[in-house]
Amino acid sequence: MLNKYVIGALAVAILVVGASVPAFAQVGELRGHVWMQQADGQKVPLAEAQIDVFRTDMKAKYDTKTNKKGEYVFAGLPFVGEYIVAASHPTASPNFIPHVKAGRGTDVDITVTPGAGKRLTLDEIEKANAAAPPTGGSASGAESAADKAKREEIMKKNAEIEAGNKKITEANEIIARTFKTGNEALNAANTASRANNSDQAIQKFGEAIAQYDEGLAADPDQPAILTNKAVALKGRGVERYNAAVRSKTLDDAARTAAIDQAKADFKAAAETSTKAADMLKKQTAPTDPADLDRYNKNKYAAFVTYAESMRLFVSKVDPTQAEAGLAAFKDYLTVETDPAKKAKAQLDSAQMLLDSGQADKALAEFQSILQSQPDNPEANLGAGLALYAAQDKTKFQEAANYLQHFVDVAPDTNPLKADAKAILAELKSTEKVVPEKTPGRPAPKRTRP
Repeated sequence: MLNKYVIGALAVAILVVGASVPAFAQVGELRGHVWMQQADGQKVPLAEAQIDVFRTDMKAKYDTKTNKKGEYVFAGLPFVGEYIVAASHPTASPNFIPHVKAGRGTDVDITVTPGAGKRLTLDEIEKANAAAPPTGGSASGAESAADKAKREEIMKKNAEIEAGNKKITEANEIIARTFKTGNEALNAANTASRANNSDQAIQKFGEAIAQYDEGLAADPDQPAILTNKAVALKGRGVERYNAAVRSKTLDDAARTAAIDQAKADFKAAAETSTKAADMLKKQTAPTDPADLDRYNKNKYAAFVTYAESMRLFVSKVDPTQAEAGLAAFKDYLTVETDPAKKAKAQLDSAQMLLDSGQADKALAEFQSILQSQPDNPEANLGAGLALYAAQDKTKFQEAANYLQHFVDVAPDTNPLKADAKAILAELKSTEKVVPEKTPGRPAPKRTRP
Protein backbone atom coordinates (compact mmCIF):
# COMPACT_ATOMS: atom_id res chain seq x y z
CA MET A 1 0.00 0.00 0.00
CA LEU A 2 2.84 2.30 0.84
CA ASN A 3 4.47 1.84 -2.55
CA LYS A 4 1.19 2.55 -4.25
CA TYR A 5 0.78 5.87 -2.49
CA VAL A 6 4.37 6.89 -3.16
CA ILE A 7 4.06 6.08 -6.84
CA GLY A 8 0.80 8.03 -6.98
CA ALA A 9 2.36 11.06 -5.37
CA LEU A 10 5.25 11.00 -7.84
CA ALA A 11 2.80 10.83 -10.68
CA VAL A 12 1.00 13.90 -9.42
CA ALA A 13 4.29 15.73 -9.06
CA ILE A 14 5.27 14.82 -12.58
CA LEU A 15 1.96 16.04 -13.88
CA VAL A 16 2.31 19.35 -12.09
CA VAL A 17 5.74 19.90 -13.50
CA GLY A 18 4.66 18.86 -16.91
CA ALA A 19 1.68 21.18 -16.85
CA SER A 20 3.87 24.10 -15.96
CA VAL A 21 6.01 23.90 -19.09
CA PRO A 22 3.57 25.74 -21.34
CA ALA A 23 3.42 28.59 -18.79
CA PHE A 24 7.20 29.21 -19.16
CA ALA A 25 6.72 29.58 -22.85
CA GLN A 26 4.58 32.71 -22.16
CA VAL A 27 7.45 34.78 -20.67
CA GLY A 28 10.40 36.46 -22.34
CA GLU A 29 13.81 37.86 -21.48
CA LEU A 30 14.41 41.61 -21.21
CA ARG A 31 17.99 42.75 -21.29
CA GLY A 32 20.06 45.75 -22.24
CA HIS A 33 22.77 48.23 -21.23
CA VAL A 34 23.01 51.60 -19.56
CA TRP A 35 25.59 54.00 -21.00
CA MET A 36 26.94 57.26 -19.61
CA GLN A 37 27.43 59.92 -22.28
CA GLN A 38 30.74 61.67 -21.46
CA ALA A 39 31.70 65.23 -22.26
CA ASP A 40 33.84 64.15 -25.22
CA GLY A 41 30.91 62.29 -26.76
CA GLN A 42 32.09 58.82 -25.83
CA LYS A 43 29.82 56.40 -24.01
CA VAL A 44 31.00 54.22 -21.15
CA PRO A 45 29.14 51.46 -19.28
CA LEU A 46 27.43 52.68 -16.12
CA ALA A 47 27.67 50.20 -13.26
CA GLU A 48 25.17 50.09 -10.39
CA ALA A 49 22.54 51.98 -12.39
CA GLN A 50 19.02 51.51 -11.07
CA ILE A 51 16.66 49.83 -13.56
CA ASP A 52 12.92 50.27 -12.98
CA VAL A 53 10.54 48.39 -15.31
CA PHE A 54 6.91 49.52 -15.23
CA ARG A 55 4.25 47.39 -16.91
CA THR A 56 1.72 49.72 -18.54
CA ASP A 57 -1.04 47.38 -19.72
CA MET A 58 -1.61 46.42 -16.09
CA LYS A 59 -0.11 47.48 -12.76
CA ALA A 60 3.24 45.77 -12.11
CA LYS A 61 6.81 46.85 -11.40
CA TYR A 62 10.19 45.12 -11.51
CA ASP A 63 13.63 46.46 -10.61
CA THR A 64 17.29 45.50 -10.68
CA LYS A 65 20.74 47.11 -11.11
CA THR A 66 23.37 46.98 -13.82
CA ASN A 67 26.58 44.99 -13.35
CA LYS A 68 30.13 46.29 -13.77
CA LYS A 69 29.71 46.19 -17.54
CA GLY A 70 26.57 48.29 -17.39
CA GLU A 71 24.39 45.27 -18.27
CA TYR A 72 21.00 44.37 -16.84
CA VAL A 73 18.71 41.40 -17.44
CA PHE A 74 15.26 40.17 -16.43
CA ALA A 75 15.08 36.42 -17.10
CA GLY A 76 11.33 36.21 -17.54
CA LEU A 77 8.74 38.94 -17.93
CA PRO A 78 5.24 38.27 -19.24
CA PHE A 79 5.49 38.09 -23.04
CA VAL A 80 2.19 39.83 -23.67
CA GLY A 81 2.97 42.87 -21.46
CA GLU A 82 4.11 46.34 -22.52
CA TYR A 83 6.74 48.09 -20.41
CA ILE A 84 8.58 51.29 -19.73
CA VAL A 85 12.25 50.80 -18.81
CA ALA A 86 13.78 53.62 -16.76
CA ALA A 87 17.42 54.05 -15.72
CA SER A 88 18.80 56.28 -12.95
CA HIS A 89 22.05 56.70 -11.04
CA PRO A 90 23.31 59.06 -8.29
CA THR A 91 25.59 60.77 -10.83
CA ALA A 92 23.17 60.94 -13.78
CA SER A 93 20.03 62.55 -15.13
CA PRO A 94 17.44 59.75 -15.53
CA ASN A 95 16.17 58.50 -18.89
CA PHE A 96 13.57 55.98 -20.02
CA ILE A 97 12.37 53.91 -22.97
CA PRO A 98 8.59 53.42 -23.48
CA HIS A 99 6.64 50.76 -25.43
CA VAL A 100 9.07 47.95 -24.70
CA LYS A 101 8.16 44.26 -25.23
CA ALA A 102 9.86 41.31 -23.52
CA GLY A 103 11.30 38.33 -25.37
CA ARG A 104 11.87 40.09 -28.68
CA GLY A 105 15.63 39.40 -28.77
CA THR A 106 16.55 43.11 -28.90
CA ASP A 107 18.68 44.82 -26.26
CA VAL A 108 17.00 47.81 -24.71
CA ASP A 109 19.86 50.26 -24.24
CA ILE A 110 19.48 53.52 -22.35
CA THR A 111 21.89 56.45 -22.48
CA VAL A 112 22.08 58.93 -19.61
CA THR A 113 24.05 62.12 -19.07
CA PRO A 114 25.69 63.51 -15.92
CA GLY A 115 23.16 64.94 -13.51
CA ALA A 116 21.75 65.15 -10.00
CA GLY A 117 20.70 61.49 -9.65
CA LYS A 118 16.87 61.70 -9.64
CA ARG A 119 14.91 58.43 -9.79
CA LEU A 120 11.74 58.74 -11.87
CA THR A 121 8.29 57.58 -10.79
CA LEU A 122 5.77 56.13 -13.25
CA ASP A 123 3.67 59.29 -12.98
CA GLU A 124 6.65 61.48 -13.84
CA ILE A 125 7.52 59.25 -16.78
CA GLU A 126 3.99 59.34 -18.18
CA LYS A 127 3.86 63.13 -17.93
CA ALA A 128 7.26 63.50 -19.58
CA ASN A 129 6.36 60.98 -22.27
CA ALA A 130 3.18 62.87 -23.08
CA ALA A 131 5.06 66.17 -23.38
CA ALA A 132 7.97 65.05 -25.58
CA PRO A 133 9.67 61.85 -26.68
CA PRO A 134 12.56 60.72 -24.44
CA THR A 135 16.19 60.75 -25.51
CA GLY A 136 19.06 58.31 -25.50
CA GLY A 137 17.40 54.86 -25.78
CA SER A 138 17.69 52.69 -28.84
CA ALA A 139 14.00 51.85 -28.77
CA SER A 140 12.68 55.36 -28.07
CA GLY A 141 12.31 56.80 -31.53
CA ALA A 142 13.91 59.93 -32.99
CA GLU A 143 15.30 62.65 -30.77
CA SER A 144 13.58 66.01 -31.14
CA ALA A 145 15.56 69.10 -32.08
CA ALA A 146 14.70 70.74 -28.76
CA ASP A 147 15.83 67.71 -26.78
CA LYS A 148 19.01 67.48 -28.82
CA ALA A 149 19.82 71.13 -28.16
CA LYS A 150 19.11 70.66 -24.46
CA ARG A 151 21.28 67.55 -24.31
CA GLU A 152 24.14 69.27 -26.13
CA GLU A 153 23.94 72.27 -23.78
CA ILE A 154 24.08 69.93 -20.77
CA MET A 155 27.03 68.10 -22.31
CA LYS A 156 28.79 71.42 -22.92
CA LYS A 157 28.29 72.56 -19.33
CA ASN A 158 29.38 69.19 -18.02
CA ALA A 159 32.49 69.35 -20.19
CA GLU A 160 33.33 72.78 -18.77
CA ILE A 161 32.79 71.53 -15.23
CA GLU A 162 34.88 68.44 -15.88
CA ALA A 163 37.70 70.50 -17.39
CA GLY A 164 37.56 72.93 -14.47
CA ASN A 165 37.65 70.11 -11.94
CA LYS A 166 40.56 68.52 -13.74
CA LYS A 167 42.46 71.79 -13.70
CA ILE A 168 41.76 72.26 -9.99
CA THR A 169 42.88 68.71 -9.21
CA GLU A 170 46.12 69.13 -11.15
CA ALA A 171 46.76 72.53 -9.56
CA ASN A 172 46.17 71.13 -6.07
CA GLU A 173 48.66 68.34 -6.71
CA ILE A 174 51.29 70.84 -7.87
CA ILE A 175 50.61 73.20 -4.97
CA ALA A 176 50.88 70.44 -2.37
CA ARG A 177 54.11 69.11 -3.85
CA THR A 178 55.86 72.46 -4.35
CA PHE A 179 54.75 73.81 -0.97
CA LYS A 180 56.24 70.79 0.79
CA THR A 181 59.46 70.79 -1.22
CA GLY A 182 59.80 74.57 -0.95
CA ASN A 183 59.40 74.46 2.82
CA GLU A 184 62.05 71.76 3.09
CA ALA A 185 64.49 73.93 1.12
CA LEU A 186 63.55 76.97 3.22
CA ASN A 187 64.26 75.10 6.45
CA ALA A 188 67.61 73.93 5.05
CA ALA A 189 68.45 77.53 4.09
CA ASN A 190 67.70 78.81 7.59
CA THR A 191 69.83 76.05 9.09
CA ALA A 192 72.73 76.98 6.81
CA SER A 193 72.30 80.66 7.68
CA ARG A 194 72.48 79.95 11.40
CA ALA A 195 75.67 77.97 10.74
CA ASN A 196 77.13 81.01 8.89
CA ASN A 197 77.26 78.98 5.65
CA SER A 198 76.19 81.84 3.43
CA ASP A 199 76.79 80.14 0.07
CA GLN A 200 74.65 77.15 0.95
CA ALA A 201 71.97 79.37 2.47
CA ILE A 202 71.75 81.43 -0.73
CA GLN A 203 71.50 78.25 -2.80
CA LYS A 204 68.74 76.74 -0.64
CA PHE A 205 66.80 79.99 -0.54
CA GLY A 206 66.93 79.98 -4.35
CA GLU A 207 65.63 76.40 -4.50
CA ALA A 208 62.75 77.31 -2.22
CA ILE A 209 61.86 80.32 -4.39
CA ALA A 210 61.85 78.13 -7.53
CA GLN A 211 59.46 75.64 -5.90
CA TYR A 212 57.11 78.37 -4.72
CA ASP A 213 57.12 79.94 -8.19
CA GLU A 214 56.03 76.63 -9.70
CA GLY A 215 53.18 76.39 -7.22
CA LEU A 216 52.10 79.98 -7.89
CA ALA A 217 52.14 79.31 -11.64
CA ALA A 218 49.47 76.65 -11.00
CA ASP A 219 47.43 79.01 -8.79
CA PRO A 220 48.63 82.56 -8.09
CA ASP A 221 46.00 83.16 -5.39
CA GLN A 222 47.78 81.27 -2.64
CA PRO A 223 48.68 83.66 0.22
CA ALA A 224 50.54 80.98 2.20
CA ILE A 225 52.88 80.27 -0.73
CA LEU A 226 53.31 83.98 -1.39
CA THR A 227 54.25 84.53 2.25
CA ASN A 228 56.83 81.75 2.25
CA LYS A 229 58.26 82.97 -1.03
CA ALA A 230 58.66 86.43 0.51
CA VAL A 231 60.45 84.85 3.50
CA ALA A 232 62.85 83.08 1.12
CA LEU A 233 63.47 86.24 -0.92
CA LYS A 234 64.09 88.26 2.22
CA GLY A 235 66.44 85.62 3.60
CA ARG A 236 68.43 85.40 0.37
CA GLY A 237 68.64 89.19 0.19
CA VAL A 238 70.03 89.40 3.73
CA GLU A 239 72.62 86.72 2.99
CA ARG A 240 73.70 88.41 -0.22
CA TYR A 241 73.86 91.86 1.37
CA ASN A 242 75.87 90.73 4.41
CA ALA A 243 78.21 88.61 2.31
CA ALA A 244 78.94 91.58 0.04
CA VAL A 245 79.57 93.96 2.94
CA ARG A 246 81.82 91.51 4.81
CA SER A 247 83.81 90.32 1.82
CA LYS A 248 87.47 91.27 1.74
CA THR A 249 88.05 89.91 -1.76
CA LEU A 250 85.42 91.71 -3.81
CA ASP A 251 86.39 94.88 -5.64
CA ASP A 252 84.04 97.86 -5.67
CA ALA A 253 82.25 96.82 -8.88
CA ALA A 254 81.67 93.24 -7.69
CA ARG A 255 80.51 94.45 -4.29
CA THR A 256 78.07 96.88 -5.90
CA ALA A 257 76.73 94.13 -8.16
CA ALA A 258 76.24 91.79 -5.18
CA ILE A 259 74.44 94.50 -3.20
CA ASP A 260 72.22 95.22 -6.20
CA GLN A 261 71.22 91.53 -6.24
CA ALA A 262 70.32 91.79 -2.58
CA LYS A 263 68.27 94.92 -3.23
CA ALA A 264 66.40 93.11 -6.01
CA ASP A 265 65.51 90.38 -3.50
CA PHE A 266 64.33 92.96 -0.97
CA LYS A 267 62.13 94.61 -3.60
CA ALA A 268 60.65 91.27 -4.70
CA ALA A 269 60.03 90.28 -1.07
CA ALA A 270 58.18 93.55 -0.45
CA GLU A 271 56.00 93.09 -3.55
CA THR A 272 55.27 89.43 -2.79
CA SER A 273 54.45 89.97 0.88
CA THR A 274 52.23 92.94 0.02
CA LYS A 275 50.25 90.73 -2.35
CA ALA A 276 49.82 88.05 0.32
CA ALA A 277 48.71 90.58 2.94
CA ASP A 278 46.21 92.21 0.57
CA MET A 279 44.67 88.82 -0.25
CA LEU A 280 44.16 87.98 3.40
CA LYS A 281 42.68 91.40 4.16
CA LYS A 282 39.99 90.76 1.54
CA GLN A 283 39.14 87.29 2.83
CA THR A 284 36.23 86.82 5.21
CA ALA A 285 37.20 85.05 8.41
CA PRO A 286 35.66 81.54 8.43
CA THR A 287 33.29 80.43 11.16
CA ASP A 288 34.51 76.85 11.49
CA PRO A 289 36.97 76.75 14.46
CA ALA A 290 39.62 74.71 12.63
CA ASP A 291 39.40 76.88 9.50
CA LEU A 292 39.48 80.05 11.61
CA ASP A 293 42.60 78.89 13.44
CA ARG A 294 44.34 78.17 10.12
CA TYR A 295 43.22 81.53 8.72
CA ASN A 296 44.55 83.43 11.76
CA LYS A 297 47.90 81.65 11.61
CA ASN A 298 48.27 82.40 7.90
CA LYS A 299 47.33 86.04 8.49
CA TYR A 300 49.81 86.40 11.34
CA ALA A 301 52.65 84.87 9.30
CA ALA A 302 51.78 87.06 6.31
CA PHE A 303 51.69 90.30 8.32
CA VAL A 304 54.96 89.54 10.14
CA THR A 305 56.67 88.89 6.81
CA TYR A 306 55.00 91.95 5.26
CA ALA A 307 56.36 94.29 7.95
CA GLU A 308 59.88 92.88 7.92
CA SER A 309 60.07 92.83 4.11
CA MET A 310 58.93 96.44 3.89
CA ARG A 311 61.46 97.46 6.57
CA LEU A 312 64.33 96.09 4.51
CA PHE A 313 62.94 97.50 1.27
CA VAL A 314 62.53 101.01 2.70
CA SER A 315 65.83 101.00 4.60
CA LYS A 316 68.01 99.48 1.87
CA VAL A 317 66.27 100.14 -1.45
CA ASP A 318 63.63 102.88 -1.63
CA PRO A 319 63.31 105.34 1.27
CA THR A 320 60.41 107.09 -0.49
CA GLN A 321 58.22 104.11 0.49
CA ALA A 322 58.49 104.89 4.20
CA GLU A 323 54.74 105.51 4.54
CA ALA A 324 53.97 102.11 2.99
CA GLY A 325 56.47 100.54 5.36
CA LEU A 326 54.86 102.22 8.36
CA ALA A 327 51.43 100.98 7.20
CA ALA A 328 52.80 97.43 7.05
CA PHE A 329 53.96 97.66 10.65
CA LYS A 330 50.59 99.01 11.75
CA ASP A 331 48.89 96.02 10.10
CA TYR A 332 51.27 93.67 11.87
CA LEU A 333 50.62 95.29 15.25
CA THR A 334 46.88 94.55 14.86
CA VAL A 335 47.58 90.80 14.96
CA GLU A 336 50.49 90.72 17.41
CA THR A 337 49.55 89.97 21.03
CA ASP A 338 52.99 89.46 22.58
CA PRO A 339 54.02 92.70 24.38
CA ALA A 340 57.72 92.13 23.78
CA LYS A 341 57.20 91.57 20.06
CA LYS A 342 54.96 94.60 19.88
CA ALA A 343 57.67 96.74 21.46
CA LYS A 344 60.28 95.41 19.04
CA ALA A 345 58.00 96.10 16.07
CA GLN A 346 57.52 99.71 17.21
CA LEU A 347 61.27 100.14 17.49
CA ASP A 348 61.87 98.55 14.09
CA SER A 349 59.32 100.82 12.42
CA ALA A 350 60.84 103.90 14.05
CA GLN A 351 64.34 102.83 13.01
CA MET A 352 63.10 102.24 9.45
CA LEU A 353 61.84 105.82 9.33
CA LEU A 354 65.16 107.08 10.66
CA ASP A 355 67.14 105.01 8.13
CA SER A 356 64.99 106.39 5.31
CA GLY A 357 65.68 110.00 6.31
CA GLN A 358 62.25 110.61 7.86
CA ALA A 359 63.78 112.08 11.03
CA ASP A 360 60.69 113.95 12.25
CA LYS A 361 58.41 110.91 11.85
CA ALA A 362 61.02 108.68 13.42
CA LEU A 363 61.26 111.01 16.42
CA ALA A 364 57.49 110.84 16.92
CA GLU A 365 57.60 107.03 16.93
CA PHE A 366 60.54 106.87 19.35
CA GLN A 367 58.88 109.36 21.69
CA SER A 368 55.69 107.32 21.59
CA ILE A 369 57.65 104.33 22.86
CA LEU A 370 59.33 106.42 25.58
CA GLN A 371 55.97 107.46 27.00
CA SER A 372 55.47 103.94 28.34
CA GLN A 373 59.13 102.88 28.46
CA PRO A 374 61.18 105.95 29.47
CA ASP A 375 64.35 103.93 30.07
CA ASN A 376 64.28 102.03 26.77
CA PRO A 377 67.88 102.31 25.51
CA GLU A 378 67.10 101.93 21.80
CA ALA A 379 64.25 104.46 21.90
CA ASN A 380 66.45 107.04 23.68
CA LEU A 381 69.24 106.49 21.18
CA GLY A 382 66.81 106.72 18.25
CA ALA A 383 65.24 109.92 19.55
CA GLY A 384 68.65 111.48 20.10
CA LEU A 385 69.90 110.50 16.63
CA ALA A 386 66.67 111.73 14.99
CA LEU A 387 67.11 115.15 16.61
CA TYR A 388 70.82 115.26 15.80
CA ALA A 389 70.20 114.20 12.17
CA ALA A 390 67.98 117.24 11.65
CA GLN A 391 71.11 119.42 12.00
CA ASP A 392 69.00 122.07 13.66
CA LYS A 393 71.04 123.71 16.42
CA THR A 394 67.89 124.49 18.36
CA LYS A 395 67.36 120.76 18.74
CA PHE A 396 70.92 119.82 19.78
CA GLN A 397 70.24 120.26 23.48
CA GLU A 398 67.31 117.83 23.39
CA ALA A 399 69.37 115.45 21.27
CA ALA A 400 72.18 115.50 23.84
CA ASN A 401 69.71 114.83 26.65
CA TYR A 402 68.34 111.68 24.93
CA LEU A 403 71.82 110.47 23.97
CA GLN A 404 73.09 110.91 27.52
CA HIS A 405 70.16 108.93 28.87
CA PHE A 406 70.98 106.17 26.40
CA VAL A 407 74.58 106.12 27.71
CA ASP A 408 73.25 105.98 31.27
CA VAL A 409 70.84 103.06 30.79
CA ALA A 410 72.48 101.00 28.03
CA PRO A 411 74.76 98.11 29.04
CA ASP A 412 78.46 98.54 28.36
CA THR A 413 78.23 95.71 25.84
CA ASN A 414 76.04 97.82 23.55
CA PRO A 415 78.19 98.50 20.44
CA LEU A 416 76.55 101.89 19.84
CA LYS A 417 77.46 103.31 23.24
CA ALA A 418 80.83 104.55 22.02
CA ASP A 419 79.20 106.30 19.03
CA ALA A 420 76.76 108.09 21.31
CA LYS A 421 79.60 109.27 23.54
CA ALA A 422 81.46 110.53 20.47
CA ILE A 423 78.46 112.59 19.36
CA LEU A 424 78.08 114.00 22.88
CA ALA A 425 81.76 114.97 22.89
CA GLU A 426 81.40 116.68 19.52
CA LEU A 427 78.32 118.59 20.66
CA LYS A 428 80.17 119.75 23.74
CA SER A 429 83.29 120.86 21.90
CA THR A 430 81.70 122.47 18.83
CA GLU A 431 78.31 123.64 20.07
CA LYS A 432 78.98 123.98 23.81
CA VAL A 433 76.00 121.71 24.45
CA VAL A 434 76.06 119.69 27.65
CA PRO A 435 73.28 117.29 28.66
CA GLU A 436 71.17 118.93 31.31
CA LYS A 437 68.73 116.13 32.03
CA THR A 438 67.88 112.59 31.14
CA PRO A 439 64.37 112.45 29.63
CA GLY A 440 61.99 110.02 31.19
CA ARG A 441 63.94 109.54 34.41
CA PRO A 442 61.77 110.56 37.36
CA ALA A 443 63.02 113.46 39.47
CA PRO A 444 64.60 112.45 42.77
CA LYS A 445 62.30 112.59 45.75
CA ARG A 446 63.03 115.28 48.32
CA THR A 447 63.37 114.19 51.88
CA ARG A 448 62.65 116.38 54.83
CA PRO A 449 65.64 117.26 57.05
